[in-house]
Amino acid sequence: MFQPVAGSFGASRAAARSPRVLIYSHDTFGLGHLRRSRAIANALVDSAPDASVMIVTGSPVVGSFDFGNGVDFVRVPGVVKLPNGDYTTLNLNIGLDEAVALRETIIRNTALALSPDIIIVDKEPTGFRGEIAPTLEMMKARGSRLVLGIRDVMDEPALLAAEWSRKGAVQALCDFYDDIWIYGLKELYDPLGGFDLPAEVTARMSYTGYLRRELPDSPQFARYPKITRGPYVLVTTGGGGDGAELIDWVISAYEHDPEIPIPALVVFGPFISRSTRQQLVDRIARLDKVDAITFDSKIEHLMQKASAVVAMGGYNTFCEILSMDKPALIVPRKAPRLEQAIRAQFAAEAGLVRQLDGLDAPAATRDPLEMARAIRELRTRPRPSQAVIPGLLDGLVKIGAMTKPWFEAARERPCPARALGVAAE
Repeated sequence: MFQPVAGSFGASRAAARSPRVLIYSHDTFGLGHLRRSRAIANALVDSAPDASVMIVTGSPVVGSFDFGNGVDFVRVPGVVKLPNGDYTTLNLNIGLDEAVALRETIIRNTALALSPDIIIVDKEPTGFRGEIAPTLEMMKARGSRLVLGIRDVMDEPALLAAEWSRKGAVQALCDFYDDIWIYGLKELYDPLGGFDLPAEVTARMSYTGYLRRELPDSPQFARYPKITRGPYVLVTTGGGGDGAELIDWVISAYEHDPEIPIPALVVFGPFISRSTRQQLVDRIARLDKVDAITFDSKIEHLMQKASAVVAMGGYNTFCEILSMDKPALIVPRKAPRLEQAIRAQFAAEAGLVRQLDGLDAPAATRDPLEMARAIRELRTRPRPSQAVIPGLLDGLVKIGAMTKPWFEAARERPCPARALGVAAE
């Protein structure tokens, strides 16, 4: 059997084990899970430069984003939700059950090879169709600390309770998780308020505050559209797969009111269909005060330059609006979940944003001039920072404080032999 000798690579690694984190981000649709996981991963290696963070994701665009030194990713086969609510594989010509089995195997083997000190699961306690549960059970027995991270709003409480009951999620909270992080403030909304959770589960819950976003090192584009040289409104729908109605409404506003004093830049998102995007681009080409780009993985720069933001109100966009301190109009979608509508309502009541309803109504009933008035009013809207809410953007700082002692303990553990390629006795 091979044994590393003094001064060898294996011995030096064994003598100085660094903390290891696995983040599971199932990513069946959109960018939300990936971007939240990326923000946390980058913050962890910023606070602990010797740490290694591996993100397991199903996102097809994960390679478009920059990650901090110490962060890498493993992509599992993608799945996508169909309009009827069913799922199918994104690219592979295999059945969904076979794809889930393949994903589960990749997740398990990644965890075995990495031997993480901490596993952070984003949103889904048992993963997509239960795929993370076997890995959680295995790694808990091996001493990994298991954390569930959920956003500020999941869904309407009764609907969430039914969904989690069907998935065995509450039982997973009891059986697996050492900590539950809620990326929001209880004073604004309690996403698990509709559950009668055991006391031992509620004792593990921590409200972190929202996850502050910083400007990336450099913009994605060397040249942005000319419209960005002066004041403009940024119109963003996140991943874009369900954002065509908002973009249509904004374009209609400029078509019916060409005197809107501030132009708009539309960011379609990577998941809008090509045919829909082309139809919208054709309309935009006829307008002097609207321009568009397809996707910007460093959209924080565009938001920082913008005078105001029009968005649907997904979690990550909301965090960016707060972080860049921009007056914002939130136009939430109410299907298939009420998440955006709930967030928009309490954020508007708190004075953080303005809310406009009607996105789910038929296009013919949406009033272009109502949108035009709302865009005009953004010029005089207060910034989110004018609504003073203690701890609002402390999420990443609190996560760093909570993980610090865990990382210190991890550095004292021996490096697993399997991770060094050394056979066990």
